[in-house]
Amino acid sequence: AGAKDDTFSTVLDLAEYTKNRPWWRKIFAPNSGSSAEKYNVATQLVIGGVTGWCTGFIFQKVGKLAATAVGGGFFLLQVANHTGYIKVDWNLVQRDMDKAKQQLKFHTSGNKIHPEVKSRVDEVIIFLKKNVILTGGFAGGFLLGMAS
Repeated sequence: AGAKDDTFSTVLDLAEYTKNRPWWRKIFAPNSGSSAEKYNVATQLVIGGVTGWCTGFIFQKVGKLAATAVGGGFFLLQVANHTGYIKVDWNLVQRDMDKAKQQLKFHTSGNKIHPEVKSRVDEVIIFLKKNVILTGGFAGGFLLGMAS
């Protein structure tokens, strides 16, 4: 009788575990199927639109900050160069740029995609095909977030 009680308590614990799982694990769990099977069109558009808008808004703010930092850093380097605090060896810069160009030509001439990258791209394409409405809502929301 003791073994039956242990099995039954394990089943109850599993039921409690699934009840307390976060909502995003239920939605985005591996092999969870497409969202079209679980949600109506309006819900998919709202979820995609809201997440897209948030992503676009954050992307816009971070992009502005990064552009300001890079531009400001370049400006300060130019001021330091012209005032004599920094001396730039332009021949060394040109040599390094030529070396980088050669490496880029070498890597792009093969046009071989790493198998791991190809499998990830295939997974993304399959997800996008299964969740067209959610993806469309995300794209629209992303563009609105970038514009706001």
